[in-house]
Amino acid sequence: MRRRLFIQGMVGSTIVGPLTARAQQPMPVVGFLNGGSAAGYAPMVDAVREGLKEAGFIEGQNVAIEYGWAEGKYDRLKALASDMVRRQVDVIAATSTPAALATKAITSTIPIVFTTGADPVQLGLVASLNRPGGNVTGVSFLVNELTSKQVEMLHTMVPNASLFGFLVNPDVAYAQSQAKDAQDAARALGLQVLVLNAKTESDIDAAFETLAQQKAGGLVTISEPFLNSRRDQIIALAARHALPALYPVRDYVTAGGLVSYGTSIVGAYREVGVYVGRILKGEKPIDLPVVRPTKLELVINLKTAKTLSIDVTPRVLALADEVVE
Repeated sequence: MRRRLFIQGMVGSTIVGPLTARAQQPMPVVGFLNGGSAAGYAPMVDAVREGLKEAGFIEGQNVAIEYGWAEGKYDRLKALASDMVRRQVDVIAATSTPAALATKAITSTIPIVFTTGADPVQLGLVASLNRPGGNVTGVSFLVNELTSKQVEMLHTMVPNASLFGFLVNPDVAYAQSQAKDAQDAARALGLQVLVLNAKTESDIDAAFETLAQQKAGGLVTISEPFLNSRRDQIIALAARHALPALYPVRDYVTAGGLVSYGTSIVGAYREVGVYVGRILKGEKPIDLPVVRPTKLELVINLKTAKTLSIDVTPRVLALADEVVE
């Protein structure tokens, strides 16, 4: 009898044990690292979740996401990335250039999916666009290549302006190259560009005071985590100073800004979610080419244009992908 019970116990352990272990197996964990703030990037986070869902992963059901926000203080990114590595997350979505550079400096083993507005090869994030190499791949927004077109578009909307401001965060790797592109584009149009550095809230206030003193006729802002997280402040200051401004992403315009022209950032973040999902399923970053979105979107807020006494021509309206009224 004892021998029979012993055998039954052994059989039970071989059957129940693995099932119990499988049932208790933790879900994969994705680290989401960004240089901005949660409030400023809510639509982008939703887009990453949508991309994960396309790949078969739903937050809280079969995947967990741990968030790290630097709140515009980029010197915090390495500590946040180190914490994610210590927690042994399965993939890190490093969704800004500063976050991508900080994460790559911390780990060469955990897969990283980045977003950047700069050339990821020049930054040293990947060996090439088609064969990234190592543990890193991601999405490039083509931001640098758009700067001249953004200056041209603002000039089209305010053709009588002779001086534009160009708002950048000097701590961003591609700030200087974008500023040079803006100045070159303005020079070709017979305009001047005043480059304004801003990496704190008070810097943004001071930049608009300078623009008012210099009687600037317009403003172009770059896409980067800190400035994007201060979207509402920038829009409010542009309205207060009656300054026509062109922004890098659609969200500025739906929040009351005049016009945006650039890559669909939300669409790019969705691609990040898709890539993270594919990696969770077993694919390797080395086999996933860097995504370069080719669709650009022009969004115009006609109500803001009317407030600024800007006559949006039929030609410009015909080019718009979306008109906010």
